[in-house]
Amino acid sequence: MKEVTDRLRRSFGDTYSDGQVTETVSAVLHRFDDRPIRDFVPILVERMARERLGAADSLGSADTL
Repeated sequence: MKEVTDRLRRSFGDTYSDGQVTETVSAVLHRFDDRPIRDFVPILVERMARERLGAADSLGSADTL
């Protein structure tokens, strides 16, 4: 998940703090805690976190995460 978090920090670093990006990745990752197949979790987490961060950014508020 470090690579996913690092990519998202680079993409959204101008809008969100490192902590906000990390919290978003963590929240999305926990949605997959009880899933038996974990192969695609990093891809799904990155996609969902990117959508969440992008949606909040388009609303003009970093506080809406």
